Amino acid sequence: MPIEDALAQIVGGNIVVLLIAVFIIVCIFLGVRIVPQSEKHVVERFGRLRAVLGPGINFILPFIDTVKHKISILERQLPTASQDAITMDNVLVEVETSVFYRILEPEKTVYRIRDVDAAIATTVAGIVRAEIGKMELDEVQSNRDRLIQQIKSSVEDAVDNWGIEVTRAEILDVNLDQATRDAMLQQLNAERARRAQVTEAEGKRRAVELAADAQLYAAEQEAKARRITAEAEAYATEIVARVIKDNGIEAAQYEVALKQVEALRKMAEAPGQQTVVLPASALDAFGDAFKLLKGRG
Repeated sequence: MPIEDALAQIVGGNIVVLLIAVFIIVCIFLGVRIVPQSEKHVVERFGRLRAVLGPGINFILPFIDTVKHKISILERQLPTASQDAITMDNVLVEVETSVFYRILEPEKTVYRIRDVDAAIATTVAGIVRAEIGKMELDEVQSNRDRLIQQIKSSVEDAVDNWGIEVTRAEILDVNLDQATRDAMLQQLNAERARRAQVTEAEGKRRAVELAADAQLYAAEQEAKARRITAEAEAYATEIVARVIKDNGIEAAQYEVALKQVEALRKMAEAPGQQTVVLPASALDAFGDAFKLLKGRG
């Protein structure tokens, strides 16, 4: 038997088995879906939403169910956008914003919005203009964190029906025109000059207060010194009076004589002193002192 005829008989007898094997392989290939961790797949059946496949191995009906959309669930960043806004005090500013988001419910994102990036960018622009219109320029500059939180909250409410989570909203810069910048610079310089004048005035006032406190302290100390001196003199006078009372007039004369001798000694010891002046009663004072000493001895 020729080889050609043998091959024809073998193939003819197993063609059905081969077709069945090929069909099973195709069904397995089409029915098993492996979804990466960073994606979700939207499955449709006859044009309608059938299921959303999560990460891992999933099974669908081949030839009936089809994967129509493969959605990344990674966090995304919108391109930096700039939009003009007018503050409450009628100042035109240019605001640069950036928004980060991720898709949580792909079925809503796919069937409710066509261009999600453009929709979010338009929503952010409108919200930024509305929020800045409620604030004055100084508040925009100083309360940027609060403004960011308000924008983020408003954007989250607006995109909630799209199955999106806004993770961050950033205001990168707030630009002003040149005329506004010049006016703000003049205001800043005037404020600095005012603060310098206030600081200088406060310094002078503090210096006057300290000087007055010093004078008051000196006067108090001088008054204390005078009071202590007066008390000491009064005590000494009281002692002298008591001695005179106890010992008579001789004790007073003895004290006066000693004072005179001490005064004459100091005059004699003074530098450059060549002449010692003795009062007429000095000899009598010495004599009285010696008599008193002799009497006590």
